[in-house]
Amino acid sequence: MMKLYGFGATRSLRVLWVLNELGVEFEFVPVNLRAGEHLLPQFLQLNPAGKVPVLVDGNNVLTESAAIVLYLAEKYPNKGLLPVDLTLRAQVYRWVLFAVTELEQPLWRMTRHTFLYPKDQRSPADIVLAAEDFATVAKVLDQHMIGRQFIVGDRLTAADCVTAYIIDWAADKQLLDALPELRAYMSRLHLRTNAPPTFAEARIRWEAAKLSASSPA
Repeated sequence: MMKLYGFGATRSLRVLWVLNELGVEFEFVPVNLRAGEHLLPQFLQLNPAGKVPVLVDGNNVLTESAAIVLYLAEKYPNKGLLPVDLTLRAQVYRWVLFAVTELEQPLWRMTRHTFLYPKDQRSPADIVLAAEDFATVAKVLDQHMIGRQFIVGDRLTAADCVTAYIIDWAADKQLLDALPELRAYMSRLHLRTNAPPTFAEARIRWEAAKLSASSPA
């Protein structure tokens, strides 16, 4: 059985999405980032970068969430998450790369300057600029979604499974006010039976688990 090592509102959500859509059996192994479990020797043997998610499929150990999504889509071609038609498949690759190189980076920049960096290294100005950068590139996808249900073709693909996490993350940061097509897109996706928790729901579970762990017995 495949194992997915992950944690809360991280990129693990995009792999959970594709696994749910594929309907394959897997074991979820929580890696508590708050407790530093991603830095333990046994985890670093799986991913020396100390990041989640990690997929273990037999002897195959795979990191990088977008790569995992594409691997799973190719492993189960009958599920249709990666089109057979080369032109459509190329569009899936295009939008996956757009998501991780253009859409995701401004959100990471905001997150770093919000709470990841030490307080004396955070820049409010950088948060504002990153939000503006996101708005610019997200508008490209918002316009693309006019008249579309999915990013590529007429069904869910790996492009949706990769991108949905980012748009959901942006929604949590209240960055979708001027992007009506993306708001509608996410509303549709989260109605799907196989949708994982939203970014906000996963974050709330983080906080609840943290409070529970810190409460006296």
